[in-house]
Amino acid sequence: MNPWWQEIVGGIPTGEQFARITIRLFVSALLGAVVGIQRQQTGKPAGLRTHMLVALGATLFVLVPIELGAGEDAVSRAIQGVATGIGFIGGGAILKLSAEREVRGLTSAAVIWMTAAAGIAVGLGQLGMAAIAIFFTWIVLAFIGRVERKHEI
Repeated sequence: MNPWWQEIVGGIPTGEQFARITIRLFVSALLGAVVGIQRQQTGKPAGLRTHMLVALGATLFVLVPIELGAGEDAVSRAIQGVATGIGFIGGGAILKLSAEREVRGLTSAAVIWMTAAAGIAVGLGQLGMAAIAIFFTWIVLAFIGRVERKHEI
């Protein structure tokens, strides 16, 4: 077979792989959207697209070694890499306002981290676990924030 053609078609998944990859990426984007919509509606800088892309990226980083047949150690290293990278992105979401001596963006950083964790869970095939985690994340963002503001906690 022509090496050019082999390179082009070499990464095309089988029917079963295609279904698994498509479902996991779709669910990941959907779960990221749930959090992203909530953040967008409250006027936060990291909104819908950011959370969808964080979830999708985390899922893909886990899916690739799994689909290549890599062992648990390789998947574990991929997860560690995602956690480190997301920590860096989250750090960028935190702003220190020197005049007011306030730190802002901690919740945004934590939500980005949580969205990546859900994406990892989806990539590992734990769709239900990821959905439950995103449900609780949404509860914390939507309702606990109101309680904080009402009682100035």
